[in-house]
Amino acid sequence: MRIRLVILVAFGCFCHSIQAQNVKESTVEVVLLAGQSNMAGAGNYDELDEAIRNRVEEVSHRVSLSFNGNVAKPLAFYNNKPSEKYPFLKRFGPELLLGVTLAEKYPSKEFLLIKRSQGGTALYGAWNPFWKEKKAKKIEKGFKQNLQLFNMHIADINKNLEDLKSKGKTYRIIGLAWMQGENDAILKVAAKSYQKNLKKLVKAYRKTFNVLKMPIVIGQINSRYGIDGGANLVRQNMEKFVKQDKYATIIRTSTDTSWSDFPKHTDNVHYNTEGQKRLGIAFAKAFYF
Repeated sequence: MRIRLVILVAFGCFCHSIQAQNVKESTVEVVLLAGQSNMAGAGNYDELDEAIRNRVEEVSHRVSLSFNGNVAKPLAFYNNKPSEKYPFLKRFGPELLLGVTLAEKYPSKEFLLIKRSQGGTALYGAWNPFWKEKKAKKIEKGFKQNLQLFNMHIADINKNLEDLKSKGKTYRIIGLAWMQGENDAILKVAAKSYQKNLKKLVKAYRKTFNVLKMPIVIGQINSRYGIDGGANLVRQNMEKFVKQDKYATIIRTSTDTSWSDFPKHTDNVHYNTEGQKRLGIAFAKAFYF
């Protein structure tokens, strides 16, 4: 009971359960994941202790991941091209511990995670469900000016859902995990309109898949770059959105640069192995009560 209370206070909860009535035991539970670099993830899989890696392997036959349009595969790390910043080979984001946590909570269920992420992109631009070239060019850089990430994610999701149908499987979309907003802090109009744009995005996901009460879990940004006060404005707009949407909740983050809640790499931007581990668990716990 004590653990349950902590979860409710920290993350909130939704008025439904994955084990809801009238849902077939064989129904695949689908989780949508979207965002920018902290959704892509910069966790080093080899830094996870052996016990956690074993837990991943134990549930991977029940948890599949489709990442950026690729065919769904058993939950695991993804390959990283080593760089000076991230010199490791096996990389992961919040999907890893989100998948493990949900699968362990519901040992008879099968899960499909469908993730689309792109570092350095804004809700005002590339993620806007009503994408406009003028807005994209105002905030995005290089090839990202032409990305329509919401539409790309929808295509990913539809492809995966059709694949489930072709296998004779039923499915249910249980929610969206959203980790994005840092880049909207670089432009005043984007930061100021973040609540409005987030509302449009969520409405578009819900309407597209006819899940009008789709739960939304938002990872609150705590970046330090952008215009003066931009990141804080985005943080505030995330809070405002959640207060107005009873099917949304937020994973609150600290702006204390010790990053003791969700640890970061030395760049003070991207969550490290422990930070991604905690973030994934937090997302998962927000989906059940």
